Amino acid sequence: MSERRVVLIIDGSSEVLNSLKSVLEANNYGISRASTVGEGLKRIAAESPDVVLLDTALPDSDGKDLIKRVREWSDIPIIVVSADQRESEKIAAFDFGADDYINKPFGVGELLARIRAALRHRTQRKSAEISILRVCDLELDGERHRATRSGARLKFTPREFNLLFFLAKHAGRVLTHKQILTALWGPGHSEDTQYLRVYINQLRRKVEDCPDDPRYILTEPGIGYRMAAG
Repeated sequence: MSERRVVLIIDGSSEVLNSLKSVLEANNYGISRASTVGEGLKRIAAESPDVVLLDTALPDSDGKDLIKRVREWSDIPIIVVSADQRESEKIAAFDFGADDYINKPFGVGELLARIRAALRHRTQRKSAEISILRVCDLELDGERHRATRSGARLKFTPREFNLLFFLAKHAGRVLTHKQILTALWGPGHSEDTQYLRVYINQLRRKVEDCPDDPRYILTEPGIGYRMAAG
C-alpha cells in the first residue's frame, strides 16, 4: 500500500477548511490545517506535509509572504486557492514560487487533479538532479547538451538547449517570464519578454509538429510558459 500523502490547508475560513478536509479525507489524503500565515509556517516546518493548499487572503498577512518565506528553504508544492482572479495577483503568486493557482469556486475533480500533478512534479524535480530528463517523447541530456525526440537527434544552440532544459526540469509547472529570464539570463534581463518570446518560437519550430498549436511548450497568457508534464 502506498504511503498516505498529507495536505496542509491554509485558509482563514473555517467553512472552507472543513469542506476541503471532508473532500480530501474521502480521497485518502491526510489533513493538516492552519488559518494564518504564522500558523502555516510553523506546520510546514514541523510536519513537512506533501503539498500546501493556500488562500492568500489570510487574517494576519498576505499569503504570498508565506510562499516567499517557504521558498527560502523548501520546494514543497504550493497551490494557491483564491477568489482573486486578477492576472497581476496570479503573476505575483507564481513569481514568489507558487506551483499552481486555482480560482474559487472550483470543481472537486479539478482540485484533486491539480494536487496529483503537484505531487508528481515534485518527484520529477527531485529526479531532475540527474542529467537526463524525459518529457513525453523528448529526452534531454544536460551533461552532453544532446536532445532527441522519439530517438531522432535534435539540434539546438547552447542558449536554446539551456532554455528547453530549464522548462523540462520544471515540467508541468507554470514559470513566469521573469522567473525564466532571471534564471537563464540574469536579473538585468528580467523584463526582456520579447527576447524570451523569440527563443520560445525558435524552440517550437524545432520541437513541435505544429508550432502554432504546440504540444510541448505551452503559453500561459500574460504569465509565462509551461512545459507539458508528459
